[in-house]
Amino acid sequence: MRVAQNPNVPIPNHQTATMRKPALYKNKLHMHGVENKLRCATSSTSSSSTGASECLKRRVKVGKRWKEYAGLGNWEGLLDPLDDNLRNEILRYGQFVDAAYKSFDFDPSSPTYATCLHSKASLLESSGLPSTGYRVSKHLRATSGICLPRWLRNAPSISTNSSWIGYVAVSQDKHEISRLGRRDVVISLRGTATCLEWLENLRATLTTLPGEEGGAMVESGFLSLYSSRTESYPSLKEMVREEIGRLLQSYGEEALSLTITGHSLGAALATLAAYDIKEYFKTSAPMVTVMSFGGPRVGNRKFRQRLEKQGTKVLRIVNSEDVITKLPGFVVNNSSSSSSNNNVEEGGGRLRWIQKYVEETQWAYSEVGRELRLSSRDSPHLNRINVATCHHLNTYLHLVDGFVSSTCPFRATARRMFP
Repeated sequence: MRVAQNPNVPIPNHQTATMRKPALYKNKLHMHGVENKLRCATSSTSSSSTGASECLKRRVKVGKRWKEYAGLGNWEGLLDPLDDNLRNEILRYGQFVDAAYKSFDFDPSSPTYATCLHSKASLLESSGLPSTGYRVSKHLRATSGICLPRWLRNAPSISTNSSWIGYVAVSQDKHEISRLGRRDVVISLRGTATCLEWLENLRATLTTLPGEEGGAMVESGFLSLYSSRTESYPSLKEMVREEIGRLLQSYGEEALSLTITGHSLGAALATLAAYDIKEYFKTSAPMVTVMSFGGPRVGNRKFRQRLEKQGTKVLRIVNSEDVITKLPGFVVNNSSSSSSNNNVEEGGGRLRWIQKYVEETQWAYSEVGRELRLSSRDSPHLNRINVATCHHLNTYLHLVDGFVSSTCPFRATARRMFP
């Protein structure tokens, strides 16, 4: 259901004119088209010429607009065309996820399999991010709640039930804090890597969140990985709560943001973590934003409504050719609650019956947040359109780097990232 990511294997406004000035209106439309063509050819040449991997070297001052880029206005006017500063911020957070992949030991024969290869002090630099202005403050682990039969428990590649999944990092450099306009806390989470994580992915039916009485439900496997614990390791939920609580005590009086970013399984866990942090810390929680790359669906319509009521901001970066973003389950009605009620009234009793029946099957999911939709087919550099390529994190960073707008999907100056 999920495609594993191994970093060692590269994959490849115009104004409305009045009716009395048709000539002026046509001229403006013509100029708008010309501007789009120019944007396709030359937009942000300086930022694209070095490619997504160099995004940390071309950081632009965010300053007082940081809440806008963090989704306070739901990214209105920033996604189509894609704002260059937002592009750089998306790429920057994508690099933090890439560091999580590069720091994970994928080798089942290694004595350090499923752990982090680096210490907190060296993780970012060892992963190719030497000058972020951030410092890793905590390692994170995810634990599977699946109980294997006894005869499988002696195979480490299968029975490893608790694995390193990512880290928490805090901006510490005063120049970076000034550029960002606040102190930023990042939680970065990798995608599926171990056998038990794959098995958890297959537990795709919805289950009610603990203590939830309003009908909010999420995917069973994702909730298991977020909340399961062992005698040796606390749950990912416990580790996240503990660290965020500590950071709030240290920096709670400052302008503070929490950005949770992840790819694939990591994107799903990022959404759960964002929900849990807002629920647990209530009004003490800082502004929480999720940057999701190639994430699967996480919960039902009631879960989406709870996220919206919390004020949690989610930006889903989606590749149209990536099948993982179309799983699990199916979407029955993904509109807002008010429009949903209108649609039900217009559809009559039959629509109400179908929607109620499907939701009772525990397979009716709902997309969350805002979507930035990209396509592998728009890039001249991606010749192999397959499940693995379309889901790879590097593909997502490449598509973000090249995307301009829906009328000009890919700029000519975008750097080719794959051989």
